[in-house]
Amino acid sequence: MKSSILLGLALLLASCANSSRRAAPTAQNAPVAPTEMVTEQWALFDSARQRAVPVLLYRPARSHSKLQLKPAILSHGYGGHNTDYTFIAQTLVAHGYFVASIQHELPTDAPMPTVGNVREVRRPFWERGGQNILFVRQALQRKYPGVDFNDLLLVGHSNGGDTAMLFAAEHPALVARMISLDSRRMPFPRAPRPRILSLRSADQVADPGVLPTPAEQAQFGITIVQLTTTIHNDMWDGATASQKQEMSAAIARFLG
Repeated sequence: MKSSILLGLALLLASCANSSRRAAPTAQNAPVAPTEMVTEQWALFDSARQRAVPVLLYRPARSHSKLQLKPAILSHGYGGHNTDYTFIAQTLVAHGYFVASIQHELPTDAPMPTVGNVREVRRPFWERGGQNILFVRQALQRKYPGVDFNDLLLVGHSNGGDTAMLFAAEHPALVARMISLDSRRMPFPRAPRPRILSLRSADQVADPGVLPTPAEQAQFGITIVQLTTTIHNDMWDGATASQKQEMSAAIARFLG
């Protein structure tokens, strides 16, 4: 059963919310029962930077008084949209997460450079994304004080994963866990916190020094999962049912 809910939210500037409910199926082997999910469009505006920060929220349709929700912030790949990862959000919601998917790129933004030293020319874009993450985290914390922000999860695909890696390196105390969907440029933190899962595509390789060595993986509890049939550009809602199942199952094991 699907229904629509109109919700009004106001934070900094007025925002409009279009809500829908859908079942959030758990991934294969996930220990959590299916959960009905509500989605909301949340239009935020960062007055300090004079920048719009659109956010799509996913949360359980019914709250459970004995369960404190955990926050997750999702960052899309370059050229993508914050609406492109619903199957990931469904898995997270089924595991007790309140998910905020940020639209990092705006139509007025300059294109990301494709030549030069990648870590240098793209770093300003990752830093801008990190500012978005920090702003959204603070906005969520004010609006939803019942969510446990000591257990923040960051999820990012490709360039969004690079953004999350830089944020975790700069704000390690704010991030408990991370899921990288084939991020390739920004080196992974080598530290006990955050705990990291990285799903690696079948067709792309990371730059030298990005991925931890097997010894570092063991030392810091970093989990690397090699996908055999999913390419880099299929790690979103456009994936096949079997590809989604494989990715969701890996995420469920990591969160379980």
